[in-house]
Amino acid sequence: MTTAATPRTRVAVLVGSLRTESVNRRIAESLRDQAPEGVEIDIIDGLGALPFYNEDIDGDDVPATAAQLRESVAGADRVLAVTPEYNGTMPAVLNNAIDWLSRPYGQGAIAGKPFAVVGATPTPYGGKWAHDDTRRSAGIAGAVVLDEVIVSQTTIDTDVLGDPEVFGRLQDALSALVDHRPAA
Repeated sequence: MTTAATPRTRVAVLVGSLRTESVNRRIAESLRDQAPEGVEIDIIDGLGALPFYNEDIDGDDVPATAAQLRESVAGADRVLAVTPEYNGTMPAVLNNAIDWLSRPYGQGAIAGKPFAVVGATPTPYGGKWAHDDTRRSAGIAGAVVLDEVIVSQTTIDTDVLGDPEVFGRLQDALSALVDHRPAA
């Protein structure tokens, strides 16, 4: 008797904070550790080691860190950004990663991938601007942005991971991303 292998959905996660103990990194790790059956979460490390995007170095000899980023995201079925807000926008490290993933334009590793963004930040705007900018940039890069999948947490003093309602919203966002089916 043959049984079909369980289909897996691989989600590449881009964390917008480089700080080891950042709330957003911990969100990504908790989503990975509690991923639903059939979902593999791959937190993409090394974003801080990427050189700033420069077309002069994006040719036949792409930096190894950029090639690895592109390969990891190209192999994923979905992309999730988990990010705080820095000075009213997305962190530079996340913007740079999206720049690398957008090339070659229209055919980059992010092109055609369902994409969503969530995160926690202590700003009074709850990361709205960072999340808006991240979605806009990913959309221009060719991702299929799920505008309805938004989870922002404004108060850092809330135990984001320990609050079942908040963490439930994060898990629901992941499920919506995984369950997204492109329009026929």
